[in-house]
Amino acid sequence: MSWGVLETTVLRVTHRDRVVVVKAGGPGDHHIAREIRAHREWTAPLVDRGRAARLLHADLEAKLLVTEHLPGALVQDGPAVSDPETYRQAGELLAALHGQLEVVDPDFEASANRKVLAWLDRPHRIPADDAARLRRLIRSWPEAEVVCVPTHGDWRPRNWVIDEAGTVRVIDWGRADLRPPLEDFERLDSGEFVGRPEREEAFIRGYGSDPRRTPAWFRQRTRAGISAACWSFAFGVPELEQRGLRMVAEALAEA
Repeated sequence: MSWGVLETTVLRVTHRDRVVVVKAGGPGDHHIAREIRAHREWTAPLVDRGRAARLLHADLEAKLLVTEHLPGALVQDGPAVSDPETYRQAGELLAALHGQLEVVDPDFEASANRKVLAWLDRPHRIPADDAARLRRLIRSWPEAEVVCVPTHGDWRPRNWVIDEAGTVRVIDWGRADLRPPLEDFERLDSGEFVGRPEREEAFIRGYGSDPRRTPAWFRQRTRAGISAACWSFAFGVPELEQRGLRMVAEALAEA
């Protein structure tokens, strides 16, 4: 059940006629700890609605967790990926996740800028002149405090499942953290929403507002494009690398 890129193993296990999901992380894994924290602190609004799995067992030291198994099939690559109703439900669920808590973080922007500058110092295929321009751009950005909320970190169809009744549920909390709400809009904006306004409109309708209407959205998209291009080059994910390079080019054209 795992994607095979990170050192996390995911198994579907039947025990005494009950189906559960077991996740185990390798020595360098950081996702299990994030997922355990998310289940313990932030998933309750979705669990209470039956839209996320309940945590059954967790061991931080062993990098192991067990959750309920959710019914349904992945939205990604299925017919529901084209249905605006899927996105309306996903927007509604995201609003419930984001709406439970707000934390002011005075260091988020500075930390995010340091991380993305570090990516630019690693091997990548961003043209040298563009990389130099990106460095200058990032260093010019304001680093004011921001409001962070519980975010999923990979909110898109590959982490949604849908059952035969058309109910959408959310899986895989391995990138969850406190971040600005924009974080959970970026991957859809650069992927499933491109050229498909009906999906975007349905998602915003479900969410109830559009937090992208701020200057911070440009900074978020630029950092995300750089990170995607550099990370995917390091891990050999060509499709994601091309998306990241496209996002970088769009950001530079807009700057």
